[in-house]
Amino acid sequence: MNHDWIAILDYGSQYSQLIARRVREQQVYCELVRFDTPAAKLAARKPKGIILSGGPASVYGRNAPHGDPKIFKLGIPVLGICYGMQLMAHQLKGSVQRGEKREFGPAAIRVTSPDLLFRGMPRSLNVWMSHGDQVKKLPKGFKSLAQTSTCPNAAMADPQRRLFGLQFHPEVVHTPQGTYILRHFIFDACGCKADWRMSKFIEESVAHIRQTVGSGHVLCGLSGGVDSSVVAALIHRAIGPQLHCVFVDNGLLRYGEAEQVEDTFGKTFGMNLRVARAGELFLRRLKGVTDPERKRKVIGKTFIDVFAKEARKIGRVRYLAQGTLYPDVIESFSPIGGPSATIKSHHNVGGLPKDLKFELIEPLRELFKDEVRELGRELGLPGFIVDRQPFPGPGLAVRIVGDITKERVELLQQADLRVQEEILKMPNYRDVWQSFAVLLPVQSVGVMGDERTYDNVCAVRCVQSLDGMTADWFRLPYETMENISSRIINEVRGINRVVYDISSKPPSTIEWE
Repeated sequence: MNHDWIAILDYGSQYSQLIARRVREQQVYCELVRFDTPAAKLAARKPKGIILSGGPASVYGRNAPHGDPKIFKLGIPVLGICYGMQLMAHQLKGSVQRGEKREFGPAAIRVTSPDLLFRGMPRSLNVWMSHGDQVKKLPKGFKSLAQTSTCPNAAMADPQRRLFGLQFHPEVVHTPQGTYILRHFIFDACGCKADWRMSKFIEESVAHIRQTVGSGHVLCGLSGGVDSSVVAALIHRAIGPQLHCVFVDNGLLRYGEAEQVEDTFGKTFGMNLRVARAGELFLRRLKGVTDPERKRKVIGKTFIDVFAKEARKIGRVRYLAQGTLYPDVIESFSPIGGPSATIKSHHNVGGLPKDLKFELIEPLRELFKDEVRELGRELGLPGFIVDRQPFPGPGLAVRIVGDITKERVELLQQADLRVQEEILKMPNYRDVWQSFAVLLPVQSVGVMGDERTYDNVCAVRCVQSLDGMTADWFRLPYETMENISSRIINEVRGINRVVYDISSKPPSTIEWE
């Protein structure tokens, strides 16, 4: 795709992907690339700018990641952030040393030379620091732009060579003016055009899919989740009836979801949609299975069996569509394990029988999750799909602790429905990453009317998170909690107690199993 773009050399920072998202928010395309990418290889792809990410290492440390110093001679603007700034100083014959005082967390910098990065900004800025080392001696041609009480070179620049360094992290929300600093680099220093738009992405993707597939056919496993739904909508726009979608209804979905998928994609979009109603098969194979890991394996194997059976009915299909996203394909540096690739571009999907061999089509592999949602809206998908919360592959099976029966699934579906309806009434419901009910293998005594009851206990779990890797429990308003509890107990026969899960991840997981 022909866009102005920024290359982000990843030195293992926990914020590397956040840098990429901040750049793309400016409608400029960027990619995370390995820190040791040779300068010549980078130059061949003609980036308009290069950003060196932070990282946990010290430039003098054993096995510290050092990129190709020739990048500073390419004539391409470079911005080093934290470790990236220290590495720039080190490779350009400045010096780095351990600071007298480490800086972690909020700090105030005083801008001593506005230069390009701080043009038009206040002389005092709040920023987010995360470093023990600092640049002691600036390389030749550089000047200091900012300082703190313990860090004399909190920012630096060589205006002639368009080389810049920031000791703090402009990409995090704790640096309120960080976006403006990045904009100065992206647009003023690099001269990028803001041409990374979903409408253009759709146009280019459609053309690429048509060229790749030709007169062939594509198979898509449609779950109703955000990623598979957007993949299906995009490929359908490109090749129409040459796309064949298979939706496996495992009987473990939320209330009304199977019908929702069938109505949206089969009727509204008019896709070739095969619905495999396999709920009874899944429940039969899950009978008596209570171990969480065993549940997942049974469900995974059964899904493959059902999906493969439906795929064979379609006939010869060369391509399989997959909702791989950009975070899945990034080659990242781990200071412990070294560089590692997480995805191969062409392979058979794990577990499928040998007679079903496909070439993968992954049209979302350049996008982050928020961009996938934006793409879905551009393609006309309804809000209840593009704004859908993450939902586990095994479905409600990992939210029913203990034995899984049809009756327990239906009980949880009804309880979960009340949770979703009440969450959606909150003005800030989008701040909730996931919200759901869990059915526990516990019964408790209750009183309803004049009668004693001995019924099930339901737990409610609501969390906030950026990527699901870590999560904190969501502080629901008491009124919402009261409404959820009241509705479940009064409207769902079989549950007489509701509890709220206030554990974070880690140490707990988001799902209960």
